[in-house]
Amino acid sequence: MLTRTLENNKDELAILGFGCMRFPTKGNSIDEPRAIAMIRSAIDRGMNYFDTAYFYHGGKSESLLGEALSGGYREKVKVATKLPPFMVSKLDGAKKIFNTQCTKLKTDYIDYYLLHMLTDVSTFERMKTIGVMDWMEQLKKEGKIKNIGFSYHGGKSDFEQIVAAYPWDFCQIQYNYLDENNQAGKSGLLLAGSLGIPVIVMEPLRGGKLVNNLPKEVIQEFKSHDSKRTPAEWALRWIWNHPQVKVILSGMSDEAQLNENIRIASEAEANSLSEEELKVFDRVKAVMLEKTKIPCTACGYCMPCPVGVDIPGCFSAYNDKYLLGDKQNKMKYMQTQGILSKKPAYASLCVECGKCEKHCPQNIAVRKELKTVKKEMEAFWFKPVVFIVRKMFRVK
Repeated sequence: MLTRTLENNKDELAILGFGCMRFPTKGNSIDEPRAIAMIRSAIDRGMNYFDTAYFYHGGKSESLLGEALSGGYREKVKVATKLPPFMVSKLDGAKKIFNTQCTKLKTDYIDYYLLHMLTDVSTFERMKTIGVMDWMEQLKKEGKIKNIGFSYHGGKSDFEQIVAAYPWDFCQIQYNYLDENNQAGKSGLLLAGSLGIPVIVMEPLRGGKLVNNLPKEVIQEFKSHDSKRTPAEWALRWIWNHPQVKVILSGMSDEAQLNENIRIASEAEANSLSEEELKVFDRVKAVMLEKTKIPCTACGYCMPCPVGVDIPGCFSAYNDKYLLGDKQNKMKYMQTQGILSKKPAYASLCVECGKCEKHCPQNIAVRKELKTVKKEMEAFWFKPVVFIVRKMFRVK
């Protein structure tokens, strides 16, 4: 597997990192034996950067990773996890979370520790005010944190201020061919690079949206140039073409994804795409932007909804209506969000509490968009049919 070296600390990292937010599941829980086997297989084949967080998989991701890295694997990798600022009001709270994370991960140090999901300057300033940054620096002196960074989901202006306001060891941004000019964007990537701050990329496939359910025009565009490359390979190669990107995080939920990504990561050099290949992306982006209505990446930060709305699922169904032109879309929406779900999870259940919007990395007006989904996906017969069918099949 190809590697890239971080200039500031000389760490040699595999260009493919394992994102621990989408482990394989069995029912509502992580399929632990399978996930552990995937992690260890990845390490054996050269992956050495694993990214988790305090609340991934309902708080179980760190524990799973800690178990997978036991038996000698911990020493072979770099572990990244995150402190969620929205859960921290006092320094003692941050300390408690960090200690819990180390316990779950079965380690006494974190290689890459991030402020999770910064969206604006004010949140960073609040962390400074309550002493979090000074505390993290002290942990770094003690060797309990090796590198201090942040993950970002806000606009360009705030990113530029945050990245220049502190001597960060690294940063993590959302970046893919559809988000070249969104959030931190290419300008943020280049700015971080100019400041000597290594960049880790998340959401390279937009939560699978750049792989699954692509418009036929997009698939044909890719195939017309190289029929052997999958949409995932096209998307990953576009990001790795940027030399400022050190690692791409991929949330792989099955062995096939792991195998394909490792193969690509063994071939994708920086600055290797031709002019014609880059023009393919220009044509693809034009198609995708025209058809995508709500920029949801299915990251799940908005969940759980207090009343049970499957927010990413509702948005996905709505977007797919336009991306695919699927005439059966309303029926599929009714099945997945009403009839077949453990509990009804459709858009009109929303009570507009606004909790979801506080945590949305894409700054989506969730309440407004759920009303749009309700209007377009829930006909007058929707709720009566859901009720009758659930009762008929005794869905509980």
